[in-house]
Amino acid sequence: MDQSTQVLVIGGGPAGSTAATLLAREGFDVTLMEKEVFPRYHIGESLLASCVPILELIGVREKVEAYGFQVKRGGYFYWGNEEWDLAFGNKFQERTFGDGFAEYDYGFQVVRENFDQLLLEHAKSQGVKVREGVEVKRLIFDGDRPRSAIWSPAGQNAQNGGTQEQEISFDFLIDASGRAGVMTTRYLHARRHHQSFKNIAAWGYWRGAKKLSVGPEGGILICSVADGWFWGIPLHDGRYSVGLINHRDTFNAKRKEGASTDQLYHEAIRECSVLTDLLAPAELVTPLRVEQDYSYTSERFVGPGYFLAGDAACFLDPLLSTGVHLATYSALLAAASLSSILRSEVDEKEAGEVYEQTYRQAYLRLLLIVASLYRRYDGQDSYFWQAQRLTLHDCSAEDLKQAFINVASGIEDLRDSQATLDFALDAASQAATKEFRTKEDLNSTPPEDNELVQARMQFFHSAMMRRDIRGLYVVTKPQLGLARQ
Repeated sequence: MDQSTQVLVIGGGPAGSTAATLLAREGFDVTLMEKEVFPRYHIGESLLASCVPILELIGVREKVEAYGFQVKRGGYFYWGNEEWDLAFGNKFQERTFGDGFAEYDYGFQVVRENFDQLLLEHAKSQGVKVREGVEVKRLIFDGDRPRSAIWSPAGQNAQNGGTQEQEISFDFLIDASGRAGVMTTRYLHARRHHQSFKNIAAWGYWRGAKKLSVGPEGGILICSVADGWFWGIPLHDGRYSVGLINHRDTFNAKRKEGASTDQLYHEAIRECSVLTDLLAPAELVTPLRVEQDYSYTSERFVGPGYFLAGDAACFLDPLLSTGVHLATYSALLAAASLSSILRSEVDEKEAGEVYEQTYRQAYLRLLLIVASLYRRYDGQDSYFWQAQRLTLHDCSAEDLKQAFINVASGIEDLRDSQATLDFALDAASQAATKEFRTKEDLNSTPPEDNELVQARMQFFHSAMMRRDIRGLYVVTKPQLGLARQ
């Protein structure tokens, strides 16, 4: 391996492979290190329509379509006493993006080990120096700026005798190391878990399930139950991904009473009539997997010489399937910012401000939309629902449909990063930000709702800051970078 590179990317998931590919296509020297050897299992199978323009931008959309993944044109919500048909195509035809982005009214339901490997192999084909099976053991700093990485073989490579540590220096670092979060967990110590979303996910894969008879083609099913909610995702290989979300305290209390994870999972399925019907002829063909406390954010997304991208920076409750969107979107922002820095078009501090405010605004907006949806539920006496303290003023079902299409689809973020920085707050976000704009408001709010107040204030602040970053926005032609209005 080379002993130096312009940009080191840690992590080969969608964030890392997308950022590395974009930078390599701009002619920069990029090295990507991934601890695992792909393919490797990963959850997060439902892709929003916003991912498709970015797949097109890195030149991999046709490869993804040719693979045969299930096309996803939206979702169907059985939420409380209401049913929502949310089709991506309803509003996209009215949308226009800047040069370099096409319009798409679909996403994909993917098997992540296949999808992620496809993106990583594509990165190799675009000139990225990809090294799988190597682990970054530690970073070497010059003050607050990371300057080099100490790495060694991992997994099977280490077992085969390759244990010697080596060093690679770099000009800039993109930390796309996922939940491991090399920078934020080892050095910044800046990760904060959301107290409002202390949830547990338990999921498995079924074979032989019926097709959902309502909703858009290949749509994700979201179904609320008394103590949580389910996702249902049809995959191209004939399996059906079914996951249960419970609040951690509810889940653990039932476990202490003697219930197993499998019992809780199957009992909850019986509460959801639509899911019970879909799975009647099906068989659970995998053991259940469990994950908890997965909603978090870092106190900062950028710093001297580094960018945090994807799950390394933040992760949101899976209700709106925003994981891959935030990964690829942050990768686009990081690559555009770094391209302009490396070409001396924008100074590093200014580009970092653009990245911080744009990415954080996108995350907070989605966080508030998720909270809005959690407000509209059945079973108000359930502890699960009471525990989701990050709630907003009530929005109508029609407002939430509009918010989902414009915001939760991720398309609104692409529009923000393009032609203008003066965006109009959507209906649900207006409800979230029209109050609590000053510190004095904290004094009149119950302590348990302070996270709500802070999220509202941060979102409003990010919205205002976006207007103050001297008119910088992302462009893709004639080259990727930041430009001024």
